[in-house]
Amino acid sequence: AALREGYERFDPAAYLHNNYLPPRADFSSEDFVVPWKLRCLAETFASGEIRGRTLLDVGSGPTIYQLLSACDHFEEIVATDYLAVNREELRRWARGEPGTFDWSPFIQHVCKIEGRGEPWQEKQRRLRARLRRILPIDVHQPHPLGCPLCPPADALLSAFCLEAVSPDHAAFTRALAHVGTLLRPGGHLLLLGALGESFYLAGAARLPVVPLSEGDVRAALADASFALRDFRSYSMPPALRTGVDDVEGVFFVHAQK
Repeated sequence: AALREGYERFDPAAYLHNNYLPPRADFSSEDFVVPWKLRCLAETFASGEIRGRTLLDVGSGPTIYQLLSACDHFEEIVATDYLAVNREELRRWARGEPGTFDWSPFIQHVCKIEGRGEPWQEKQRRLRARLRRILPIDVHQPHPLGCPLCPPADALLSAFCLEAVSPDHAAFTRALAHVGTLLRPGGHLLLLGALGESFYLAGAARLPVVPLSEGDVRAALADASFALRDFRSYSMPPALRTGVDDVEGVFFVHAQK
């Protein structure tokens, strides 16, 4: 109940300001956290192994950066979020409405690290065209979308969602298993998440987070019947510990069902 009340006060604009503007979103060095996240995704998709018809993004929030490398490898991107304010923020960006968050520095950086010489506007256009559905989701339900996804997704992506909506480790593991039902056998799972975080701020909202260790993440993946392919971690430097959360680090996972 406390979790739900906190999210009723969630402010997308404040969340974006806290996490996706400098100092955290500083592209002058690969040592900063946002370039690290984008590189993990770009390198993993560059293998060409993760592709197909549908990629489902679980708990998108008000962000699209996590989809920038993915959109080249899938015919359709399905974004999801529990909160209507976040789904509306995504719809407004997808329609190109004025006043939405400026993701162009992120798109330009991804185009640079992918190294294909593509104009960033072309990648933005492609993601908007392929972001065809933006759906409500509740990862604590056995059917998170309310009904099975037909056909199941070829890949699942989730960034900073499951640990931020789970009251304890058992709930995190159950949520991972629930979203796993939306993925086809052999399909790929990509996770970005927080290590050692107990709260974060989004405007007036102070949201609890279940603090995870690398061991917790590995155990949850095994319990949810995922085979781990790659695990990377990033330690948050003191300069990026700005008081908007108490995150110690970030993890990236590539796993397979």
